[in-house]
Amino acid sequence: MTVPSRRKRRPPRLLAAVVAAVGVWALTVTAPAASASADEDAAPSPTVASGSPVLTLSPIGNGILGDGEVLSVSVTLDNPSADAVAASGVSLALGETPISDRGALTSWLDSETDADDGGLVTVASATMSSVEAGSSETTGMTVAADAPELTTLDPGVYPLRAVWGSGDSALRSTSALIVPDTDEAVAVTVVVPITAAPRTSALLTADELAELTAEGGALDAQLLGVQGTNTVLAVDPAIPAAIRVLGVEAPASAIAWLESLEALPNPRFALQFGDADPAVQVEAGAPQPLAPTSFASLISEDSFVPAPAPSASATDAAATPAPESESTGVPTLDELLDVGATHEVWWPSSSSVTPSAVATLANISAHTDSEGMTLVPSTATVQGRDGATVAGLAATSDADLLVADAAISRLLSDAATPGEYATRGAPLTAATAHLALAATDDASLVVAFDRSTNRSNIALSAAVGAISQLPGATVQSLTALASTRPSPVDLADAEAPADRVAEASALFDDEAAVAGFATVLDDPALLTGEERAEVLQLLGVGWDAMPAEARAAVTAHREATEGTLASVRLLPTTSPINLLASGAGLPFTVRNDLPYEVNLVLYASPDDVRLNVRPATDIVATPLSNTRVEVPVEARLGNGEVAIDLQLRSPALIDIGPPQTVDVNVRAEWETVGLIVLAVLVGGLVVLGIIRTVLRSRARRHPDPANPTDTQDAPDPAKPTDEETP
Repeated sequence: MTVPSRRKRRPPRLLAAVVAAVGVWALTVTAPAASASADEDAAPSPTVASGSPVLTLSPIGNGILGDGEVLSVSVTLDNPSADAVAASGVSLALGETPISDRGALTSWLDSETDADDGGLVTVASATMSSVEAGSSETTGMTVAADAPELTTLDPGVYPLRAVWGSGDSALRSTSALIVPDTDEAVAVTVVVPITAAPRTSALLTADELAELTAEGGALDAQLLGVQGTNTVLAVDPAIPAAIRVLGVEAPASAIAWLESLEALPNPRFALQFGDADPAVQVEAGAPQPLAPTSFASLISEDSFVPAPAPSASATDAAATPAPESESTGVPTLDELLDVGATHEVWWPSSSSVTPSAVATLANISAHTDSEGMTLVPSTATVQGRDGATVAGLAATSDADLLVADAAISRLLSDAATPGEYATRGAPLTAATAHLALAATDDASLVVAFDRSTNRSNIALSAAVGAISQLPGATVQSLTALASTRPSPVDLADAEAPADRVAEASALFDDEAAVAGFATVLDDPALLTGEERAEVLQLLGVGWDAMPAEARAAVTAHREATEGTLASVRLLPTTSPINLLASGAGLPFTVRNDLPYEVNLVLYASPDDVRLNVRPATDIVATPLSNTRVEVPVEARLGNGEVAIDLQLRSPALIDIGPPQTVDVNVRAEWETVGLIVLAVLVGGLVVLGIIRTVLRSRARRHPDPANPTDTQDAPDPAKPTDEETP
């Protein structure tokens, strides 16, 4: 390809000098003010773990040098140490030979201590004043437009380096100068995720939503940063679901945020709920990535206004009226999760992209008649693992891919992070240099920003806008990219992250246990819905950046799951039960720590025929309380000890709690003996009463002369009483 020479027309030298002077003044005066703005105060300036001073070279205008323009740069010395840094000189050097390819560019940008000039010539110098401990200092340098070092440059990307100090204490920072080729063009599809921070609970709370969607909040910054752009939004459906679940109780700022999201014309696709990693899920054995099932335990009908009944038209009035159905106004599951998706894309973490996982996801899309693609970094391909450019739309023998340029994506993500205004030009320039070299490869690119809640709306907007600032570069839609011919690629061999796959597998097992346990409820979704949502949140891609916290979160969730499974149980019987009757009810207690009424069946099985036990007893246990239950038993002939095995089960025959055994001492013959003794006593008393009555009757008929009082025991009915004598 013939490289056209640059045009020789330049502005007058006086004008160039004025422009340079204004640029330096604006750089040294306004940069500190900009860094103190509300936007830049969102996060501290970058520091180094060692506490050593750091030099950052940031070309103005993202390093693009147009025809007849002044080269302006800023150099920032950040001093996180406890000691002040003395004043010193700083110089700017420019290479005369363009960087050959992107691999060489990466090597150059990563070099910090290279003392070899490598053909660089000094083009400007300045003096940087001392820097107090814990502060930073920025100074500017310019190179006149008619400087011979600039006028002889052909289109290309040239090495640029700033050096502060000298000798062993010198600090270096590398960057690049881009002389654009107006005949080159590149189209870039930009993907921006809209996500919240990793979490363990199913949904964001009202307080969290109020904070995140308020002015300056993380979600507010993400949305403002993409307004007016043609970026593709990758939206976590857990965010709109959290707002919609609250109904009229949702914070006003959250409702306004959701309305703004819905009003944006940007194309978009839905991430997995909670941004759960789809590749980890299929590697852990899931037949397909999981989806939420219900928010029944998190939604209240009182927070929704019933939908008005539709008015009947004249035609409807003439028709046979249909039974009316009441509408509560509560949104359906699909309505809660809707993000207005225009495309279907799987977006796993870059660390979990494997050929097998990608093939599985592609197979799932094929069986659902969708045109889903999988978004992977270029470094996951054989063609791009060394930093080479890979077309944004690609395909393997098994799957259709969106390939995000790893280097440009990382640099633009860094530039979108809040920080000092003066240093933002460093990653923007590096990204622009990579983009300029990629343009020569004649490929449409995909750039995907990292998942992060540490975004500045101004920085994000500047990072997206930096793409179109390169002459010949445009931001194109995903639809336009999908209409191009995919390039063949091969995925590099890789292994799935073993820790995350093991955690996912364990969570799936726990969820299955909860699903079985939940059959004690009239509506199992009260437990299973929230459990599924929490599992997906724990599999979020954002946890990759904090593996220790991820392990702790999974451990805590599994312990909580064990508590849920133990929340309904049969309380143990601490001592044997004495059965002294032939028939009775054995008392037991069921503990229910759930806030819901549960349905249970207590199964009992004796190990001896001496005792006949009802095999199954239905139980309805009240919430958050103990419920007493009696199991009818009947003793048969013979005494002795009988062990009864007890097991609580749900109506679906799922074991609830561990089995128990209770010992029963059968002494049912004591009841027979007692009855006989009682019968003898009662019979004896009756006989004695009869004998006494007979004896007394005889005494009246045959009085004893020696005891005349016996005749007075009862009046003679043949004689009148005193009251009857006239």
